[in-house]
Amino acid sequence: MKTNNYKIYVNSHYNFVDNFIIKKRLEIANFVNKKIKEYKIKEVLDVGTTNDESFKSSNVIINNLKNINIYKSISDQIITLKLFSKKYNKSITSKFSNKKIKDLSSELVISNATIEHVGSTKNQIKMLKNVISLTKKIFIIITPNKYYPIDFHTKIPFIHWLPKKKYRKLLKILNLKFFSQEKNLNLLSENDLIMILNNFNKQIVYKIYYIKLLGLKSNLIVFGTKIKKYNK
Repeated sequence: MKTNNYKIYVNSHYNFVDNFIIKKRLEIANFVNKKIKEYKIKEVLDVGTTNDESFKSSNVIINNLKNINIYKSISDQIITLKLFSKKYNKSITSKFSNKKIKDLSSELVISNATIEHVGSTKNQIKMLKNVISLTKKIFIIITPNKYYPIDFHTKIPFIHWLPKKKYRKLLKILNLKFFSQEKNLNLLSENDLIMILNNFNKQIVYKIYYIKLLGLKSNLIVFGTKIKKYNK
């Protein structure tokens, strides 16, 4: 399957925050494309693909990757997108058989804005474990920075800095019950992310990069490779 290099244009009807989300995701796509060129990547597995094509901000990164021959997808949604040559409708925190790992493993495993939606820290660790298992060459995980002043999910400033119990209670009061539940939203700071990554410090080498918005770190990008003795 040959790559379709989609162009995503900012819609003037989108609000201020949504416009920036799209711009920042295009910036992330540029980062990923540099790694694709550097590591001569030809196949990619996208973790957390959405089938919501009604928003221009959906799947921006994966839609803008270049020089990829094979796309694969893991999602707990029913994927109807024509982009993917292989798809697997299952949560990334589920167990994968050796056969499924062999089938889905890719030179690049990428996941954007998914790890904060898989639930507890235990589930986030489980997700990373699966990402590492599915990686042939490199993996890239992108997540919003908890300590950016605006949470891009609720689009409300500062309240996500409150203690978790108070934050979730306030979200319920604001009629944002979905995001008040840990299983739906569990934001990560850079330190949180490092603690999760350090569970695998004998298996991977990683570096954290940043996307900045108005001079502050809005998104965290984990770029990782497996230590050679763990590569199969």
